[in-house]
Amino acid sequence: MSVDASPRSPLASSVATAHRIGVLVRHNIRWRLRDPGQVISYIVLPMIIMLVFKPIYVRAFDTGSMSGILHAVTGPLVMFSVFTLTIVGNSILLEREWRTWDRLRTSSASITELLLGKVVPVFAILLVQQLVLLVYGCLVIGLPFPRSAGLVVLAVVVWVFTLIAIGAAMATILRSHSELGLVSDLGAITLSAVGGALVPVAIMPGWAQVVAHFSPGYWALTMLQAAVRGDALAAFGPALVLLGIGFAAGGFAVWRMARGWGRSDLL
Repeated sequence: MSVDASPRSPLASSVATAHRIGVLVRHNIRWRLRDPGQVISYIVLPMIIMLVFKPIYVRAFDTGSMSGILHAVTGPLVMFSVFTLTIVGNSILLEREWRTWDRLRTSSASITELLLGKVVPVFAILLVQQLVLLVYGCLVIGLPFPRSAGLVVLAVVVWVFTLIAIGAAMATILRSHSELGLVSDLGAITLSAVGGALVPVAIMPGWAQVVAHFSPGYWALTMLQAAVRGDALAAFGPALVLLGIGFAAGGFAVWRMARGWGRSDLL
């Protein structure tokens, strides 16, 4: 195969990059569609929990039933969205386990393109999950429809981006699916509980209220609740915190992969 030594235009390079990412995205979409059970469980289970916990949260809030309903929807939503860290992590670990990641790394696709090809389908899946649960919360649980749908979608996009970046970073550190499952499950329960997804932060012990600020789940819950209320100013600060976490985790994942830490022989 001949190699074109002439410099390529920026447009041609962009088209080639988009083509490579598109091929990887289509491949990973087909892969995810073959095994949808995990995604379905992360949609159905929070729906059940919303129904069961709604009366508890309504009674726990003194400010009115709407605050309780808002927490009954956003709490399980945040908790089960953290569980989805395993989806993006497993998508990378499987490539390493099957030793196909090494072949991908020898292709013309860059590390960033390889990661984008992996995370874009997962991004779409998580986005649909979050929006389906919010619509369910409005139609079934009794959550008032958001004043600004655009603000809610933007908040969901920020949270999904953060989750995917963290999941990708975890996949560059952990060596097996059991390790990923352990860290993801423990992390999901811990971050969700400390962040206020199970019990409102306001009724936690004083030390727990302080620790809650170190949990991404706390900032996600605060941002999503503010977005549903239509309070863009209150959602702005938590969104910045989550974006900072996401960019740091995503940058770390790219850095690790670029230095060969995604090789199959490191498993």
